[in-house]
Amino acid sequence: MKKEKDKKVKKTSVGGQAVMEGVMMRGRSAMATAVRDADGIIRVESVRITPPEKQKKILRFPIIRGVVSFVSSFVTGMKTLMRSAEVFGEGEPSRFEKWLAKTFKVNVMNVVLFLSALLGVALAVGLFVLLPIWCRRGIELIVGNGFHFSVVAKNFIEGGFKILVFVGYILLISLMKDVRRLFMYHGAEHKTIACYEKDLPLTPENARTCSRIHDRCGTTFMVFVIVISILVFAAVEAIFGAYGISVERIWRVLLKIALLPVVAGLSYELLKALAKTDSKIVLPLKWPGMLLQKITTREPDDEMLEVAITAFNKVMEMDADPTIPPQKFMSAKKRKDITEEVKRQLKAAGIDEDAEAEWIVSLTLGIKRSEVYSDAVVTPKNADKVYKLLKERLTGRPLWYCVGDTEFYGYKIKVDERALIPRPETEELVEHALKTLDETKTVLDLCTGSGAIAVAIAKKSGAKVTASDISLKALELAEENAEMNGAELEFIKGDLFENLQGRKFDVIVTNPPYVKRGDIDKLQREIREFEPVLALDGGEDGLEFYKRIAAEAKEHINAGGYLFAECGEDQANDVASMFENAEIIKDINGKDRIVKAVF
Repeated sequence: MKKEKDKKVKKTSVGGQAVMEGVMMRGRSAMATAVRDADGIIRVESVRITPPEKQKKILRFPIIRGVVSFVSSFVTGMKTLMRSAEVFGEGEPSRFEKWLAKTFKVNVMNVVLFLSALLGVALAVGLFVLLPIWCRRGIELIVGNGFHFSVVAKNFIEGGFKILVFVGYILLISLMKDVRRLFMYHGAEHKTIACYEKDLPLTPENARTCSRIHDRCGTTFMVFVIVISILVFAAVEAIFGAYGISVERIWRVLLKIALLPVVAGLSYELLKALAKTDSKIVLPLKWPGMLLQKITTREPDDEMLEVAITAFNKVMEMDADPTIPPQKFMSAKKRKDITEEVKRQLKAAGIDEDAEAEWIVSLTLGIKRSEVYSDAVVTPKNADKVYKLLKERLTGRPLWYCVGDTEFYGYKIKVDERALIPRPETEELVEHALKTLDETKTVLDLCTGSGAIAVAIAKKSGAKVTASDISLKALELAEENAEMNGAELEFIKGDLFENLQGRKFDVIVTNPPYVKRGDIDKLQREIREFEPVLALDGGEDGLEFYKRIAAEAKEHINAGGYLFAECGEDQANDVASMFENAEIIKDINGKDRIVKAVF
């Protein structure tokens, strides 16, 4: 029984506030706001605040600390509410916002914050100061004959109207859809704190079972403010009356505004004191606020509870570890800014190719490379995808392995570490081979790798294509690419012409390993560490496979048939000399790249 009781009295000083699609939690030394953005991602912003024990002594005195807390909560609450709205409603700024920023050189959000605060104060004065006074004066005028209420009656009548206005205001705004969702997040905030105070693991399932009514709620605080204001204003007006001073008209309004800090300070102390006890004796004092919380809080869904728990955990984490730095919401960015940032990070890692940065952004966002420098806004969700791909690329893994596929001759080809990534120059090998082909021809693709050449030739010419490779893993990848592109291919596992005895073809195409064994360690990191060495190593001179192909090709090619072989930049003459009737074809950059042999 004792353990049960201990669980019930576990308390925390963490308090919170519902914001637009999120919750702000405030601890002793930190404040965190968690918001679920339009993409459904929970984003967190946290700041460090001055702990109570480090504040100036005068600011910690009873009543004064309440005034400080009241003002601080108002300012912080407005800022947090605006920040959450900014995150949830991210997108391109309107023309008016652009004009305002350009013309007056101001931060639009700061202007909105200032105007909102000004409007809030004006509304509060109008509803809770002026309106109750006018209602009381209206009654006096109706009675007539110069009738005036006594000081006590006057303040209690005005206080009664304040309560009516306050409750009516809450009921009225609760009809609005956005406010109802705000009240649901308010409930999520309370349930999260209650879950912690019951010493339960902080999960949506556990929080769901907890009460959405809490002793330290701002709703209860506002009830205390109204009640205490009645007593304070009555006492002060009685003192003025004792000296023959009548407080009416504008002086009455100014007096109520001037006494508001005192009222707030006293209300804070009462709220704080009552929150420390669960005694039934003080229940009548808590009851009005708890009753109103039935309106200002609604039952949240699990996603809302998840947001509130995220904010709470962040605050607890920062309170426990003062070395944890604050963080900002990841803001929406323009495409061009993200592209430049990707470039900088790639260059810092020794990858000095602008094209890679452009591909990372364009492929992730599903846009053309020419569009990556636009001012279009990228949501944080999509920005996360860009940075995720960038992070993987920074490990050294080739870009197209990171992406998972590449385009070859108009076809999507799946790529990974099982085979080399098809290069653009190899498309020219396919281009020249296609000039000799139609649906009646047979083709052998030696060292097929990913199957890119075989797929392109089969799809474009309709020829019957056989793909051969020594690597079983490469053949598995080639089969996946054939199936993905609807290409009918025959696959043979073998070392060049192995397992092809007695078979002849009209055309043989090949892009065999041609890197000198001693040069492999000099290749770019992404090639030597990630692409298969088996597909790179061409022997001591890089010509080992060409020699074998030249020696065996006659047995596997029909009379009048063609052989097309891609080779390294300085190998074309050596490769061509291995065949009786061969010519060298330059690539689009003017380099000797392809050897064409006629049989």
